[in-house]
Amino acid sequence: MLLGAICTRACRFCDVATGRPGPVDLAEPGRVARAAAELGLAHVVLTSVNRDDLADGGSLQFVATLAALRNALPGATREVLTPDFRGDTAAIDRIADAGPHVYNHNLETVPRLYRRVRPGALYARSLALLERVASCYPRMIVKSGLMLGLGERGEEVLTVMSDLRRSGVHALTLGQYLRPSLRHLPVTRYLEPDEFEAYRESALGLGFRHVQSGPLVRSSFRADQVSGLIDSEVRP
Repeated sequence: MLLGAICTRACRFCDVATGRPGPVDLAEPGRVARAAAELGLAHVVLTSVNRDDLADGGSLQFVATLAALRNALPGATREVLTPDFRGDTAAIDRIADAGPHVYNHNLETVPRLYRRVRPGALYARSLALLERVASCYPRMIVKSGLMLGLGERGEEVLTVMSDLRRSGVHALTLGQYLRPSLRHLPVTRYLEPDEFEAYRESALGLGFRHVQSGPLVRSSFRADQVSGLIDSEVRP
């Protein structure tokens, strides 16, 4: 996770601290790349806190880290899981131009629950980000994910999956929301494994190329398995 441990937003599902972040650590990209190289990683996922305090939203730190990874670990595939950058297309394009193999941005939940679950975010804005990457960078794998158990209805989940496919998203993760603390939103319902499997089958039927769906699935769950799509569709 890049750009510190303090986020400028306060999503009610997330246990990352909210407040005023410190200055950007310009040495961070090199440290991340060296650590990935020492670990011999084959697939590296970069994410970050929201940095609405920065003019570039933190996108330049992603770019610098991607460049450092390319130099230190040229054989690894690279995935980014980014904030929405408040819809700033320059920030989005800046990261996509830096050559990640996978661009991930999570919708997290259904539109009806956004105000309660993701204050500061907009469903349409997040969907537009994904659609932009898919349309402007057709050789890049585009990915998104949802947490289930926050009070969504089944038909709403199917509608979101349809929205994602129409926007050009290739890969999808579906997992169970787990409450980090009593300060966070309660779990409305724990889904059964067969419900996750039914969603997986529905997603594949809609045309998703890669789907991970299960109680313990998270954004980076078996992320390296997307490499089959990368090899066939995205330049190294």
